[in-house]
Amino acid sequence: MPIPLIFELNKPAVLSSHIPESDIPHDVPGLPDEYRRATLNIPNVAEPEVVRHFINLSTMNHHVDKGFYPLGSCTMKYNPKINETLCMLPGFAALHPHQPVSTIQGALELMLMLEEWLCEITGLPAVTLQPTAGSHGELTGMFLTRAYHAARNDERTKVLIPDSSHGTNPASIVMAGFEPVAIPSDERGRIDVDALREALSPDVAALMVTNPNTLGLFEDHIDEVSDAVHDAGALLYMDGANMNALLGLAKPGDMGFDIVHLNLHKTFSTPHGGGGPGSGPVAVSAELEKFLPVPRIKKVTPPCSAGGESKGGVILDWNWDCPESIGQVHSFFGNFGVLVRAAAYIRSLGGKGLKNVAEIAILNANYLRSGLIDVYKLPYDDLCMHEVVFSADNQCINGLKGLDVAKRLLDFGYHAPTIYFPLIVHEALMMEPTETETVETLDAFIAAMRQIDRETRENPELLRDAPQSTPVARLDEASAARNLDVCYIEEK
Repeated sequence: MPIPLIFELNKPAVLSSHIPESDIPHDVPGLPDEYRRATLNIPNVAEPEVVRHFINLSTMNHHVDKGFYPLGSCTMKYNPKINETLCMLPGFAALHPHQPVSTIQGALELMLMLEEWLCEITGLPAVTLQPTAGSHGELTGMFLTRAYHAARNDERTKVLIPDSSHGTNPASIVMAGFEPVAIPSDERGRIDVDALREALSPDVAALMVTNPNTLGLFEDHIDEVSDAVHDAGALLYMDGANMNALLGLAKPGDMGFDIVHLNLHKTFSTPHGGGGPGSGPVAVSAELEKFLPVPRIKKVTPPCSAGGESKGGVILDWNWDCPESIGQVHSFFGNFGVLVRAAAYIRSLGGKGLKNVAEIAILNANYLRSGLIDVYKLPYDDLCMHEVVFSADNQCINGLKGLDVAKRLLDFGYHAPTIYFPLIVHEALMMEPTETETVETLDAFIAAMRQIDRETRENPELLRDAPQSTPVARLDEASAARNLDVCYIEEK
């Protein structure tokens, strides 16, 4: 049953609130007629009806609090609500970025502490918290790469990426002024090291790698890759979108990475999706620290008093005096609310807890793998890390596609997995269960996927017409792109 508009619930006889008459004059000189409003058009609805209306609206959307969200291209795990409570404390939520430094010492201490923790987790000595998304971190990393080579008077024009890379990788490379060059994967789904060596040349600035890669596989010859890249005078960059699989188990710095971006909103707890919020800190090696964005946080010892006695203590301040910095990459200092959530998440779990996150995430992904491998094709048959990438080739019968499998899954109350990515897997179905799902949830999901497989042979119409149980039935995916309805204003 469709949910009515709030205005359709209007009951003139019900007084849900008493709104005083506006003291703003209606006749404002020069105000266009279309902006004039004689009365405030607020529906008259009782408070219980208002609450129920918006609760019902919220259930029309799928989210991780409502059901399983096995989206393979993005770690969509349940986020502890305690972190939401902490980031809304007045001392955090009511801050303004223009406040005097003396009034934000707690916030600076939290940010400095988070930097130190991220250094420990990545195995790299310096971090900037300024980037506000993973793709923003990638772009920052590419700017750092450019600054590093420019400081050495070494003009380089190309950045190498595996053919399984995230779609934002080549975009970030181009926006930073480099040319992306794809490196093929080998038969095991890892970087083809021989092809990499052939592509390395004096004009290559960096290799950008996701590890574990988008097939959910660990680049187990990363030491060879690192040696080859560094021997060519290039930098090794890690897209840390899949860091959920490495926490406490391996450090990118130990693998030879010079630059790593992290997705705090994926790995360290912030509800995200639909455009935000996010945070994409970048960790770097010692050689690159001087190029990090400004301002940096610094410790300052207060001067002595007139009598020669120290005032004691250390205060924190912004350091803008970084002459080789690439400059600011974001207004102010980053998405502070996401930083608070991440700090709370890391502090509450500790080192052992973070390691347990990675271990269970890997266990859950391999549980899905073992539960579906006899039904869904696995192009790269190897133990996976945090996610597993199947192909729907076996289900592409009776005119069906992987898209139909994903649409049918919505009828079981699950979000669809990522489909058709990575591009090197035909009819790809990419799933990441994360560490927060129970074995009962995974068993039910496996049962649904196996039932859908049977339906491809026994009742394919169920898939062609899916979904049927969602608020909106199947949409024409191409219609919006092909039949644009664009509004514009003609210049007078």
